[in-house]
Amino acid sequence: MLRLEARAQPSRWMALGSPLVALALTALFAALLFAALGKDPLRGLALFFVEPLAGTRQITEVALKATPLVVIALGLAVCYRANVWNIGAEGQFLLGAVAGGGVALWLTTQGIVLPRVVTLPLVLVAGVVGGMAWAAIVALLRDRLNANEILVSLMLVYVAQQLVNWLVFGPWKDPQGHNFPQTKTFDASTWLPPLVEHTRLNVGVLVALAAVALVWLFMFRSYRGYQLQVGGLAPAAARYAGFSARGSLWTALMISGGLAGLAGAIEIVGPLRQLTPHISTGLGFTAIIVVFVGRLHPLGTVFAGVLLSMMLIGGELGQSRMALPNAISGVFQGLLLVLLLACDTLIHYRLRWRVASRRSVADARPMRG
Repeated sequence: MLRLEARAQPSRWMALGSPLVALALTALFAALLFAALGKDPLRGLALFFVEPLAGTRQITEVALKATPLVVIALGLAVCYRANVWNIGAEGQFLLGAVAGGGVALWLTTQGIVLPRVVTLPLVLVAGVVGGMAWAAIVALLRDRLNANEILVSLMLVYVAQQLVNWLVFGPWKDPQGHNFPQTKTFDASTWLPPLVEHTRLNVGVLVALAAVALVWLFMFRSYRGYQLQVGGLAPAAARYAGFSARGSLWTALMISGGLAGLAGAIEIVGPLRQLTPHISTGLGFTAIIVVFVGRLHPLGTVFAGVLLSMMLIGGELGQSRMALPNAISGVFQGLLLVLLLACDTLIHYRLRWRVASRRSVADARPMRG
């Protein structure tokens, strides 16, 4: 009989190596899946793990795709370390895009052209406020009514998407847009400036790296960050020390919502430059995988964000070059998360094979009247 037996002392090296083992197993299963689909496994793996890094333009696209993932994952890392389970970063991302895009659209329609040193902080701060406002609904319902933050934050994602749809199909729709559901293209003064010439990479990646440093300082070099982590690891000890669970809830959700909103604002005035119904392709949900692959650490989220962005780009290349299904990238992301959770289980438990004795087998048989 196969049983799980708790380890006396979990290995730190196993904890660090778990994502690498999960990634190797994901690549193995991916090769088997390619073979089952009648595709060349080596070519398929190359599209996911080699082609996205094959040149300067490809690397900049990976960095561009990783930027919102890293920023969202930073906020989720703070939440999860505080044992606050925010699953609705996608909705907070959308509200940040709406708020930041709303400011950019207003400046555009009013014909107001200001220096970027003025417009960009306005847009980014508006995105942060929008994300925080959406996360505040979750915090308020959890604080006042003890509503489950997992369900509330998740349901608010669909409300946010419908709000975006209403805006782009209604009051914010471009009258000169040939009836497409989109806003006007924002004025160039509101765009994030390019970082590498002749590529789409913009200074949003520098904002993301600055956010990584600030979140690291907050989590590991500030008293408030220490309170959040103690509350997440040992709630009883936090109460005994006089730490406020209510304050931790609001702090974690405000940071998480603000960073998700910041990611939305970066995306809307970075590569998109207008509001459409398809602002996000599930980035808020993909960031959940990023934060766990990154071990809930700010620096880990950078490497995990790059890895997941490579998977997203590899999925797009697989569709165009190998006629792979549209869902292949999502399959690999889910597979990576499942295998990571399995590897993490083996950090704390070991598999033991125990042979059941005849007496125990007899005792396990149902009694007959």
